[in-house]
Amino acid sequence: MEPGAPDNVVPLRPSSRRGFWAQWPTIVVLSGVGVAMLLIGLDYFRRGSIVLSASVLLAAFLRMLLPESDAGLLAVRSRRVDVVTLLVLGVGLTIFTFWVPAPS
Repeated sequence: MEPGAPDNVVPLRPSSRRGFWAQWPTIVVLSGVGVAMLLIGLDYFRRGSIVLSASVLLAAFLRMLLPESDAGLLAVRSRRVDVVTLLVLGVGLTIFTFWVPAPS
């Protein structure tokens, strides 16, 4: 805190005591999304869609299992809202992955 600043002011950037690797859940999920986009871009639509679905479902399970302090950027709202939202998106992506016919 700056000298003379009131005690009830919240700093814009909280101190990062744990560093970059404190966001490992987000890094893992976004790496999966990146691999999925690469596969889809290389014309492996079904495989890429499965990896994308798995990444979103992994985000849901990480958010459900990790404590609030370790969830990092996966913690957006309450745990229940985050998990339900990610599960609905992950299951929906999985359904659409197998519903869309394979390109001929």
